[in-house]
Amino acid sequence: MSPSNFFALILRMKFIDRWGLMRGSFSDDLEEHCFETAVIAHCLCTIGNTVYHRQLDAGRCAVLALYHDATEILTGDMPTPVKYYNPALRAMYQEVEDAAARQLVSQLPDEMRPVYEEIFSQNGEGDEALRPYVKAADRLAALIKCIQEENSGSREFSGAKAASLKALEQSPLPETEYFIEHFLPAFSMNLQQLTLGETP
Repeated sequence: MSPSNFFALILRMKFIDRWGLMRGSFSDDLEEHCFETAVIAHCLCTIGNTVYHRQLDAGRCAVLALYHDATEILTGDMPTPVKYYNPALRAMYQEVEDAAARQLVSQLPDEMRPVYEEIFSQNGEGDEALRPYVKAADRLAALIKCIQEENSGSREFSGAKAASLKALEQSPLPETEYFIEHFLPAFSMNLQQLTLGETP
């Protein structure tokens, strides 16, 4: 059996910079973003299960989130204003993303491909209920980035912060509201406040 390139490609996420049109105080790469999205997606499902008595597979949701932008290893990060400029451009970019997903999965041994095809598929069987949680986690990760940039004195992300908040306000998931109420305020605290309980 010939060697597989799949994981060598996946672990190149760290080389893909995000927020290319923005002047940030610190860098943000694809690997960091996917990890953060996975952590938040798992949290949202846990909120759903413990607070709203759902039966969500939090582990599966974390895996979907971990790979949700993996195609950008091949396509690069397309800035949101460009990606969503109009429906035609969005549809064309979706075709590019689908082709990149097929290219990545094709690097796997045949017996493993079905597992990862479902992860990369937007219509994976049984995953429909989890996709909104991944999307919400993606938006929350973007909002947290904007807050952290703001805390560092950058005004560059104020528009992106407002857009992220607006998108999250339209989220149908009460878990998103719960996360914003209970967890988001801490992202405006410094290390002493977080660890020693000092008041802001």
